[in-house]
Amino acid sequence: MKVKGFLKDVGGASRVTKARLEAFESASAAPVREDPIGDVARAWHPGRLRVKVDGIKTASPTAKSFRFVREDGGELPFFYAGQYMVIDFEIGKSVISRPYSISSAPSQARGKEGFVEITVRRSRGDGFICDHLNDNVKVGDVFTAQIGLGQFYYEPLRDAKHVVALAGGVGITPFASMAREVAAGRLDMDLTILYGSVVSTDIILKDELEALQGDRVHVVHVLSGDEPDWKGERGFLSAEIIKKYSAPDTTYFICGPQVMYRFLREELKKLDIPARRVRFEVFGQAKDITTFEGYPMELKDRTFKLTVRRGIHEDVIDAKATESLVVALERAGIRIETGCRSGECGFCRTKVLSGSVYVCPENDGRRAADRDFGYVHACAAYPTSDLTIKIPIE
Repeated sequence: MKVKGFLKDVGGASRVTKARLEAFESASAAPVREDPIGDVARAWHPGRLRVKVDGIKTASPTAKSFRFVREDGGELPFFYAGQYMVIDFEIGKSVISRPYSISSAPSQARGKEGFVEITVRRSRGDGFICDHLNDNVKVGDVFTAQIGLGQFYYEPLRDAKHVVALAGGVGITPFASMAREVAAGRLDMDLTILYGSVVSTDIILKDELEALQGDRVHVVHVLSGDEPDWKGERGFLSAEIIKKYSAPDTTYFICGPQVMYRFLREELKKLDIPARRVRFEVFGQAKDITTFEGYPMELKDRTFKLTVRRGIHEDVIDAKATESLVVALERAGIRIETGCRSGECGFCRTKVLSGSVYVCPENDGRRAADRDFGYVHACAAYPTSDLTIKIPIE
Protein backbone atom coordinates (compact mmCIF):
# COMPACT_ATOMS: atom_id res chain seq x y z
CA MET A 1 0.00 0.00 0.00
CA LYS A 2 1.38 3.41 -0.96
CA VAL A 3 1.24 6.02 1.77
CA LYS A 4 0.63 9.44 0.24
CA GLY A 5 0.62 11.42 3.45
CA PHE A 6 -1.68 11.84 6.43
CA LEU A 7 -4.12 14.35 4.92
CA LYS A 8 -4.33 12.63 1.53
CA ASP A 9 -4.93 9.22 3.13
CA VAL A 10 -7.54 10.51 5.59
CA GLY A 11 -9.30 12.33 2.77
CA GLY A 12 -9.39 9.27 0.54
CA ALA A 13 -13.06 8.53 1.17
CA SER A 14 -14.17 11.90 -0.16
CA ARG A 15 -12.11 11.40 -3.33
CA VAL A 16 -13.74 8.02 -3.92
CA THR A 17 -17.20 9.48 -3.36
CA LYS A 18 -16.55 12.25 -5.86
CA ALA A 19 -15.29 9.75 -8.46
CA ARG A 20 -18.40 7.61 -8.00
CA LEU A 21 -20.74 10.57 -8.45
CA GLU A 22 -18.93 11.57 -11.64
CA ALA A 23 -19.24 7.99 -12.92
CA PHE A 24 -23.00 8.00 -12.19
CA GLU A 25 -23.52 11.27 -14.06
CA SER A 26 -21.67 10.08 -17.15
CA ALA A 27 -23.25 6.62 -17.25
CA SER A 28 -25.92 5.51 -19.72
CA ALA A 29 -29.55 5.47 -18.57
CA ALA A 30 -30.08 2.07 -20.22
CA PRO A 31 -30.36 -0.78 -17.68
CA VAL A 32 -27.43 -3.21 -17.45
CA ARG A 33 -28.66 -6.73 -18.15
CA GLU A 34 -25.42 -8.58 -17.58
CA ASP A 35 -24.53 -9.72 -14.07
CA PRO A 36 -21.13 -11.48 -14.35
CA ILE A 37 -20.46 -11.43 -10.59
CA GLY A 38 -23.90 -12.85 -9.87
CA ASP A 39 -23.43 -15.50 -12.54
CA VAL A 40 -20.20 -16.67 -10.88
CA ALA A 41 -21.84 -16.65 -7.43
CA ARG A 42 -24.79 -18.70 -8.63
CA ALA A 43 -22.49 -21.19 -10.37
CA TRP A 44 -20.42 -21.75 -7.24
CA HIS A 45 -23.36 -21.65 -4.81
CA PRO A 46 -26.45 -22.89 -6.67
CA GLY A 47 -28.51 -23.67 -3.54
CA ARG A 48 -30.59 -26.81 -3.81
CA LEU A 49 -29.66 -29.18 -6.63
CA ARG A 50 -30.40 -32.72 -7.67
CA VAL A 51 -27.71 -35.31 -6.93
CA LYS A 52 -27.52 -38.99 -7.84
CA VAL A 53 -25.93 -41.84 -5.90
CA ASP A 54 -22.99 -42.90 -8.07
CA GLY A 55 -21.38 -45.47 -5.78
CA ILE A 56 -21.65 -47.13 -2.37
CA LYS A 57 -18.83 -48.81 -0.48
CA THR A 58 -18.24 -50.25 2.96
CA ALA A 59 -16.38 -47.90 5.34
CA SER A 60 -16.49 -50.23 8.39
CA PRO A 61 -18.69 -53.11 9.57
CA THR A 62 -21.25 -50.50 10.70
CA ALA A 63 -20.84 -47.70 8.13
CA LYS A 64 -21.05 -47.03 4.41
CA SER A 65 -19.75 -44.27 2.15
CA PHE A 66 -22.13 -42.83 -0.45
CA ARG A 67 -20.76 -41.05 -3.52
CA PHE A 68 -22.93 -38.39 -5.19
CA VAL A 69 -22.69 -36.64 -8.56
CA ARG A 70 -24.94 -34.02 -10.10
CA GLU A 71 -27.92 -35.58 -11.82
CA ASP A 72 -27.59 -33.16 -14.75
CA GLY A 73 -23.88 -33.90 -15.19
CA GLY A 74 -22.83 -30.37 -14.22
CA GLU A 75 -20.09 -29.32 -11.83
CA LEU A 76 -20.61 -29.50 -8.09
CA PRO A 77 -20.54 -26.36 -5.93
CA PHE A 78 -17.46 -25.20 -4.07
CA PHE A 79 -16.99 -26.21 -0.43
CA TYR A 80 -14.27 -26.24 2.23
CA ALA A 81 -12.85 -29.39 3.80
CA GLY A 82 -14.88 -29.84 6.99
CA GLN A 83 -18.20 -28.52 5.70
CA TYR A 84 -21.38 -30.56 5.35
CA MET A 85 -24.19 -31.21 2.89
CA VAL A 86 -27.91 -31.35 3.62
CA ILE A 87 -29.97 -34.09 1.97
CA ASP A 88 -33.77 -34.12 1.69
CA PHE A 89 -35.46 -37.49 2.21
CA GLU A 90 -39.07 -38.11 1.17
CA ILE A 91 -40.43 -40.59 3.70
CA GLY A 92 -44.18 -41.11 3.69
CA LYS A 93 -45.86 -37.70 3.57
CA SER A 94 -42.87 -35.96 5.12
CA VAL A 95 -39.75 -34.38 3.64
CA ILE A 96 -37.00 -34.75 6.23
CA SER A 97 -33.64 -33.00 5.91
CA ARG A 98 -30.43 -34.25 7.47
CA PRO A 99 -26.92 -32.76 7.50
CA TYR A 100 -23.90 -35.00 6.86
CA SER A 101 -20.24 -33.97 6.98
CA ILE A 102 -18.54 -34.46 3.63
CA SER A 103 -15.78 -37.08 3.88
CA SER A 104 -14.29 -36.52 0.38
CA ALA A 105 -11.94 -33.65 -0.43
CA PRO A 106 -13.02 -30.42 -2.16
CA SER A 107 -10.49 -31.12 -4.90
CA GLN A 108 -12.31 -34.39 -5.69
CA ALA A 109 -15.45 -32.40 -6.50
CA ARG A 110 -13.87 -30.35 -9.28
CA GLY A 111 -14.38 -31.01 -12.98
CA LYS A 112 -16.95 -33.00 -14.90
CA GLU A 113 -15.94 -36.18 -13.06
CA GLY A 114 -16.27 -34.54 -9.65
CA PHE A 115 -18.09 -36.13 -6.75
CA VAL A 116 -18.86 -35.70 -3.06
CA GLU A 117 -18.98 -38.48 -0.51
CA ILE A 118 -20.58 -38.82 2.89
CA THR A 119 -19.91 -41.64 5.31
CA VAL A 120 -22.84 -42.70 7.47
CA ARG A 121 -22.81 -45.06 10.40
CA ARG A 122 -25.78 -47.20 11.38
CA SER A 123 -27.58 -45.78 14.37
CA ARG A 124 -27.69 -47.25 17.81
CA GLY A 125 -31.43 -46.91 18.16
CA ASP A 126 -31.76 -43.11 17.74
CA GLY A 127 -31.29 -42.34 14.05
CA PHE A 128 -33.76 -43.89 11.62
CA ILE A 129 -32.48 -41.84 8.67
CA CYS A 130 -28.98 -43.27 9.16
CA ASP A 131 -30.47 -46.77 9.03
CA HIS A 132 -32.59 -45.82 6.02
CA LEU A 133 -29.44 -44.76 4.16
CA ASN A 134 -27.54 -47.92 5.04
CA ASP A 135 -30.44 -50.30 4.38
CA ASN A 136 -32.44 -48.83 1.51
CA VAL A 137 -30.48 -46.32 -0.59
CA LYS A 138 -28.99 -47.76 -3.79
CA VAL A 139 -26.91 -46.63 -6.75
CA GLY A 140 -29.01 -44.49 -9.07
CA ASP A 141 -31.24 -43.00 -6.38
CA VAL A 142 -31.75 -39.24 -6.73
CA PHE A 143 -32.05 -36.67 -3.94
CA THR A 144 -32.29 -32.93 -3.48
CA ALA A 145 -29.30 -31.54 -1.59
CA GLN A 146 -27.38 -28.43 -0.61
CA ILE A 147 -23.59 -28.69 -0.55
CA GLY A 148 -21.04 -26.61 1.34
CA LEU A 149 -22.60 -25.48 4.62
CA GLY A 150 -21.14 -24.86 8.07
CA GLN A 151 -18.22 -23.05 9.71
CA PHE A 152 -16.09 -26.08 10.66
CA TYR A 153 -13.09 -25.58 8.38
CA TYR A 154 -9.48 -24.45 8.57
CA GLU A 155 -8.89 -20.72 8.24
CA PRO A 156 -5.17 -19.76 8.09
CA LEU A 157 -5.83 -16.21 9.29
CA ARG A 158 -7.36 -17.60 12.47
CA ASP A 159 -5.98 -21.08 13.05
CA ALA A 160 -2.48 -22.31 13.90
CA LYS A 161 -0.45 -24.16 11.28
CA HIS A 162 -0.51 -27.32 13.42
CA VAL A 163 -3.99 -28.76 13.89
CA VAL A 164 -4.89 -31.57 16.26
CA ALA A 165 -8.21 -33.12 15.26
CA LEU A 166 -10.05 -34.96 18.04
CA ALA A 167 -12.51 -37.43 16.50
CA GLY A 168 -14.89 -39.99 17.88
CA GLY A 169 -16.89 -42.54 15.87
CA VAL A 170 -18.37 -41.12 12.68
CA GLY A 171 -16.96 -37.73 13.71
CA ILE A 172 -13.91 -38.73 11.67
CA THR A 173 -15.66 -37.67 8.43
CA PRO A 174 -14.75 -33.94 8.27
CA PHE A 175 -11.16 -34.82 9.19
CA ALA A 176 -11.01 -37.41 6.40
CA SER A 177 -11.92 -34.56 4.03
CA MET A 178 -9.19 -32.34 5.52
CA ALA A 179 -6.61 -35.14 5.39
CA ARG A 180 -7.36 -35.84 1.73
CA GLU A 181 -7.04 -32.16 0.88
CA VAL A 182 -3.73 -31.84 2.77
CA ALA A 183 -2.36 -34.97 1.06
CA ALA A 184 -3.38 -33.52 -2.31
CA GLY A 185 -1.37 -30.38 -1.60
CA ARG A 186 -4.50 -28.18 -1.54
CA LEU A 187 -4.59 -27.34 2.18
CA ASP A 188 -1.56 -25.80 3.88
CA MET A 189 -1.50 -27.18 7.42
CA ASP A 190 -0.02 -30.01 9.47
CA LEU A 191 -2.81 -32.34 10.61
CA THR A 192 -2.65 -34.83 13.48
CA ILE A 193 -5.85 -36.85 13.96
CA LEU A 194 -6.45 -38.46 17.36
CA TYR A 195 -9.26 -40.89 16.58
CA GLY A 196 -11.11 -42.54 19.45
CA SER A 197 -12.85 -45.87 18.80
CA VAL A 198 -14.01 -48.76 20.97
CA VAL A 199 -12.40 -51.59 18.99
CA SER A 200 -10.14 -51.65 15.94
CA THR A 201 -12.62 -53.57 13.79
CA ASP A 202 -15.04 -50.65 13.90
CA ILE A 203 -12.63 -47.88 12.89
CA ILE A 204 -14.40 -45.99 10.11
CA LEU A 205 -12.40 -45.33 6.89
CA LYS A 206 -9.43 -47.16 8.42
CA ASP A 207 -7.71 -48.14 5.16
CA GLU A 208 -8.24 -44.71 3.59
CA LEU A 209 -6.79 -42.95 6.63
CA GLU A 210 -3.74 -45.19 6.67
CA ALA A 211 -3.11 -44.49 2.98
CA LEU A 212 -3.15 -40.73 3.65
CA GLN A 213 -0.45 -40.75 6.33
CA GLY A 214 2.69 -38.85 5.44
CA ASP A 215 4.80 -35.85 6.39
CA ARG A 216 1.79 -33.60 6.98
CA VAL A 217 -0.94 -36.07 7.93
CA HIS A 218 -0.65 -38.24 11.03
CA VAL A 219 -3.39 -40.56 12.33
CA VAL A 220 -3.25 -41.89 15.90
CA HIS A 221 -5.89 -44.44 16.89
CA VAL A 222 -6.97 -44.57 20.54
CA LEU A 223 -9.04 -47.59 21.65
CA SER A 224 -11.21 -47.59 24.76
CA GLY A 225 -12.33 -51.23 24.53
CA ASP A 226 -10.69 -54.42 25.72
CA GLU A 227 -8.43 -55.57 22.89
CA PRO A 228 -5.36 -57.43 24.30
CA ASP A 229 -3.32 -57.43 21.07
CA TRP A 230 -3.67 -53.70 20.41
CA LYS A 231 -0.24 -52.00 20.32
CA GLY A 232 -1.35 -48.39 20.02
CA GLU A 233 -2.79 -45.78 22.40
CA ARG A 234 -5.45 -46.88 24.87
CA GLY A 235 -8.20 -45.21 26.87
CA PHE A 236 -10.01 -42.01 25.99
CA LEU A 237 -8.85 -38.76 24.40
CA SER A 238 -7.49 -37.50 27.69
CA ALA A 239 -5.51 -34.35 28.43
CA GLU A 240 -2.40 -36.52 28.68
CA ILE A 241 -2.79 -37.96 25.16
CA ILE A 242 -3.77 -34.59 23.68
CA LYS A 243 -0.68 -32.93 25.17
CA LYS A 244 1.55 -35.72 23.87
CA TYR A 245 0.66 -34.97 20.24
CA SER A 246 0.35 -31.18 20.45
CA ALA A 247 2.82 -28.56 19.26
CA PRO A 248 3.49 -25.35 21.24
CA ASP A 249 1.04 -23.50 18.99
CA THR A 250 -1.91 -25.73 18.05
CA THR A 251 -5.54 -25.33 17.03
CA TYR A 252 -7.92 -28.10 18.10
CA PHE A 253 -10.84 -29.25 15.96
CA ILE A 254 -13.37 -31.55 17.65
CA CYS A 255 -16.08 -33.72 16.12
CA GLY A 256 -17.87 -36.70 17.65
CA PRO A 257 -20.79 -37.72 19.85
CA GLN A 258 -22.29 -35.34 22.40
CA VAL A 259 -20.87 -37.22 25.38
CA MET A 260 -17.38 -36.79 23.93
CA TYR A 261 -17.84 -33.01 23.73
CA ARG A 262 -18.65 -32.79 27.40
CA PHE A 263 -15.65 -34.94 28.30
CA LEU A 264 -13.23 -33.00 26.10
CA ARG A 265 -14.30 -29.62 27.42
CA GLU A 266 -13.07 -30.70 30.86
CA GLU A 267 -9.87 -32.27 29.49
CA LEU A 268 -8.96 -29.14 27.50
CA LYS A 269 -9.45 -27.02 30.62
CA LYS A 270 -6.66 -29.02 32.26
CA LEU A 271 -4.30 -27.88 29.48
CA ASP A 272 -5.25 -24.17 29.76
CA ILE A 273 -5.96 -23.99 26.05
CA PRO A 274 -7.48 -20.61 25.09
CA ALA A 275 -10.99 -20.74 23.64
CA ARG A 276 -9.81 -19.12 20.39
CA ARG A 277 -7.76 -22.27 19.71
CA VAL A 278 -10.70 -24.71 20.04
CA ARG A 279 -13.23 -25.41 17.29
CA PHE A 280 -16.26 -27.64 17.97
CA GLU A 281 -18.35 -29.00 15.13
CA VAL A 282 -22.09 -28.70 15.80
CA PHE A 283 -23.37 -32.09 16.95
CA GLY A 284 -27.00 -32.17 15.83
CA GLN A 285 -30.09 -32.21 17.96
CA ALA A 286 -29.77 -33.22 21.59
CA LYS A 287 -30.17 -36.96 22.04
CA ASP A 288 -31.91 -36.51 25.39
CA ILE A 289 -33.00 -32.95 26.11
CA THR A 290 -33.92 -33.86 29.71
CA THR A 291 -30.22 -34.16 30.61
CA PHE A 292 -29.57 -30.44 30.07
CA GLU A 293 -29.51 -27.89 32.85
CA GLY A 294 -32.79 -26.10 33.44
CA TYR A 295 -35.04 -28.49 31.55
CA PRO A 296 -38.45 -28.68 33.33
CA MET A 297 -38.53 -32.38 34.21
CA GLU A 298 -42.13 -32.19 35.40
CA LEU A 299 -43.17 -31.68 31.75
CA LYS A 300 -41.15 -34.45 30.11
CA ASP A 301 -44.15 -36.77 29.58
CA ARG A 302 -46.49 -34.04 28.32
CA THR A 303 -47.78 -33.50 24.79
CA PHE A 304 -48.84 -29.99 23.82
CA LYS A 305 -50.88 -28.43 21.02
CA LEU A 306 -48.75 -26.60 18.48
CA THR A 307 -50.52 -24.11 16.23
CA VAL A 308 -48.53 -23.51 13.04
CA ARG A 309 -49.18 -20.46 10.87
CA ARG A 310 -47.92 -20.20 7.29
CA GLY A 311 -49.28 -17.07 5.67
CA ILE A 312 -53.06 -17.33 6.08
CA HIS A 313 -52.93 -21.11 6.54
CA GLU A 314 -53.09 -22.60 10.04
CA ASP A 315 -52.58 -26.17 11.34
CA VAL A 316 -52.84 -27.56 14.86
CA ILE A 317 -50.59 -30.54 15.59
CA ASP A 318 -49.27 -32.48 18.58
CA ALA A 319 -45.81 -31.67 19.94
CA LYS A 320 -44.05 -33.76 22.57
CA ALA A 321 -42.16 -31.90 25.29
CA THR A 322 -39.02 -33.97 24.65
CA GLU A 323 -38.96 -33.47 20.88
CA SER A 324 -37.93 -30.30 19.10
CA LEU A 325 -40.40 -28.18 17.14
CA VAL A 326 -38.70 -29.35 13.93
CA VAL A 327 -39.43 -33.01 14.74
CA ALA A 328 -43.07 -32.19 15.55
CA LEU A 329 -43.44 -30.40 12.22
CA GLU A 330 -41.80 -33.23 10.28
CA ARG A 331 -44.03 -35.83 11.93
CA ALA A 332 -47.05 -33.83 10.76
CA GLY A 333 -45.73 -33.51 7.21
CA ILE A 334 -45.18 -29.76 7.49
CA ARG A 335 -42.10 -28.63 5.60
CA ILE A 336 -39.63 -26.33 7.35
CA GLU A 337 -36.19 -25.41 6.07
CA THR A 338 -33.36 -26.95 8.13
CA GLY A 339 -29.60 -27.01 7.80
CA CYS A 340 -27.35 -27.93 10.68
CA ARG A 341 -30.16 -29.11 13.03
CA SER A 342 -27.93 -27.83 15.83
CA GLY A 343 -29.28 -24.33 16.44
CA GLU A 344 -26.42 -22.64 14.60
CA CYS A 345 -27.28 -21.90 10.96
CA GLY A 346 -30.66 -20.21 11.46
CA PHE A 347 -32.38 -21.92 8.51
CA CYS A 348 -35.27 -22.95 10.79
CA ARG A 349 -35.62 -19.52 12.46
CA THR A 350 -39.18 -19.35 13.77
CA LYS A 351 -41.33 -16.69 15.45
CA VAL A 352 -43.06 -17.75 18.68
CA LEU A 353 -46.35 -15.84 18.77
CA SER A 354 -47.62 -17.26 22.05
CA GLY A 355 -46.69 -19.93 24.58
CA SER A 356 -43.30 -20.97 25.90
CA VAL A 357 -40.35 -23.13 24.87
CA TYR A 358 -37.16 -24.50 26.38
CA VAL A 359 -34.09 -23.78 24.25
CA CYS A 360 -31.20 -26.22 24.50
CA PRO A 361 -28.37 -24.19 26.11
CA GLU A 362 -25.63 -25.88 24.08
CA ASN A 363 -27.51 -25.32 20.79
CA ASP A 364 -28.66 -21.74 21.23
CA GLY A 365 -27.08 -19.98 18.27
CA ARG A 366 -29.56 -17.10 18.12
CA ARG A 367 -28.62 -13.47 17.80
CA ALA A 368 -29.36 -11.30 20.83
CA ALA A 369 -32.08 -9.45 18.93
CA ASP A 370 -33.84 -12.74 18.10
CA ARG A 371 -33.91 -13.65 21.78
CA ASP A 372 -35.42 -10.26 22.61
CA PHE A 373 -38.11 -10.44 19.91
CA GLY A 374 -39.28 -14.03 20.43
CA TYR A 375 -37.53 -15.94 17.68
CA VAL A 376 -36.13 -19.44 18.14
CA HIS A 377 -34.32 -21.97 16.01
CA ALA A 378 -36.93 -24.71 15.79
CA CYS A 379 -34.39 -27.55 15.87
CA ALA A 380 -33.21 -26.42 19.33
CA ALA A 381 -36.56 -25.38 20.86
CA TYR A 382 -38.86 -27.70 22.85
CA PRO A 383 -42.47 -26.90 23.82
CA THR A 384 -43.24 -26.27 27.49
CA SER A 385 -46.86 -25.22 26.90
CA ASP A 386 -49.42 -25.03 24.14
CA LEU A 387 -47.99 -22.52 21.69
CA THR A 388 -48.41 -20.76 18.37
CA ILE A 389 -45.56 -20.27 15.91
CA LYS A 390 -45.16 -18.64 12.51
CA ILE A 391 -42.93 -20.28 9.92
CA PRO A 392 -42.00 -19.14 6.40
CA ILE A 393 -44.04 -20.36 3.42
CA GLU A 394 -42.01 -22.89 1.39
